[in-house]
Amino acid sequence: MDCRKKYETIVGLEVHVQLDTRSKAYCSDANLFGQSPNTCISPISMGYPGTLPKVNQEVIKHAIKLGLALNCDITKYNLYARKNYFYPDLPKGYQITQDETPICTGGHITINRLKKIEKRIALTRIHMEEDAGKSIHDLDPFHSLIDFNRAGVPLLEIVSEPEIKSSEEAYQYLYEVRKLVRHIGVSNGNMEEGSLRCDANISVRPKGEKKLRNRVEVKNINSLKNVMKAIELEVERQINCYENGEEVSQETRNYNAHNNTTTVLRTKEDAHDYRYFPEPDIPPLIIDKEFINTIKADMPMLPEELYNQYTKQYKLSDYDANCLIDEKELAEMFNRIIQDTQSYKTVANLIMGPIKSYLNEHSLLVKEFTIDSKYIAELAEMIDDNKISHLIVSQKLFPEMVKNQQSPNEIAKQYGWIQEDDTNVIEKYVQQVIDKYPKKVQEYQNGNKNLLGLFMGEIMKATKGKLNPKSINQILQKKLKK
Repeated sequence: MDCRKKYETIVGLEVHVQLDTRSKAYCSDANLFGQSPNTCISPISMGYPGTLPKVNQEVIKHAIKLGLALNCDITKYNLYARKNYFYPDLPKGYQITQDETPICTGGHITINRLKKIEKRIALTRIHMEEDAGKSIHDLDPFHSLIDFNRAGVPLLEIVSEPEIKSSEEAYQYLYEVRKLVRHIGVSNGNMEEGSLRCDANISVRPKGEKKLRNRVEVKNINSLKNVMKAIELEVERQINCYENGEEVSQETRNYNAHNNTTTVLRTKEDAHDYRYFPEPDIPPLIIDKEFINTIKADMPMLPEELYNQYTKQYKLSDYDANCLIDEKELAEMFNRIIQDTQSYKTVANLIMGPIKSYLNEHSLLVKEFTIDSKYIAELAEMIDDNKISHLIVSQKLFPEMVKNQQSPNEIAKQYGWIQEDDTNVIEKYVQQVIDKYPKKVQEYQNGNKNLLGLFMGEIMKATKGKLNPKSINQILQKKLKK
């Protein structure tokens, strides 16, 4: 028996969401990614003596927005705290964070939506804090370098309950977090840039055992796939320890994606090791109900609400709805286009087909797509009205729309691409193909129905796609009957 089947995996995730604010959490330094090292700093973010922090109100708004989206309770009386530790990239020697009064408590994240077996992962808390700088170890063979640009950048830390039971569930959890923060506009959720970072607290125990065993925190996980790899690696390591009669030490390990290994960073600190105490330079933050209601009134539709609208009101499939919702910009494009049409399914097909292919081929963002949404709506209605074939759309009409930024109706008329639906014309071409392939007609009538595609293809080729395929199919089948 595989010894892994005897054990149960227990995972809790700490997700750090870097916020899309123009300035840092407690000073006016720019919050920008990719700038030259140590150019987005000031005496305040570097913690020089005599400097004082000032709370960025946008951080508070983002925290409340995320809390509302995750069904959390919003804390009315908030205290800031200092988390003390010494590390080269922490210029002040402490982080301004929250300890006993996190701004959000409770709430949940729903996973496994696609599998229709939904599971709620409960949240412990969401609290506000500032980021540290960045240590760089691979540019100089003899020294570690420090870039303080990130020091003081605002973060929200989402802490889950230890209710995640597998690497797949952890992937789904992070996927939902990333999708949500993008939809509500608090972060770009880009793990490669460090806008979304994850630490995983992992333990295993024999199935049926109730007591939690020592957990190991794995840090430096920078992609959704690496989260799965790191968890699977650590679970296997812990099971091997127990199977060999060894104990698992409570510690922090670093994940190395290049060789898929973890190494010990330090023995795990407890809260008292950080010497938390109230931040003396920031007064208590009082959040009233009116302020919360103002933010609530300005909330965009959440992914779950969009899903319900797309599937119930617009009758899209699960697949189509999820494909649109996965990228906020695609959902926004869909919503703009359907202001001018009710061809919902065809609009979704156009977005996920020719539009997305065009964006991928030209390495463009959705916001760089230049065709007016009313023209896409017009194109969808032309397709639904059988005025134009899908083949002409993908190969000729859509590329021409990209070039000319014109009405698809005008372009199609100009080039003679409008489909004809004249029964007499269709019957003429149907008869021609029947006369051309008498043996194939006999085979079709003897049961080889796959030959219908051959006849259809010949007619479409002869007419250059100008005839309505639906009408061709109906007349062709009628003619081919014995």
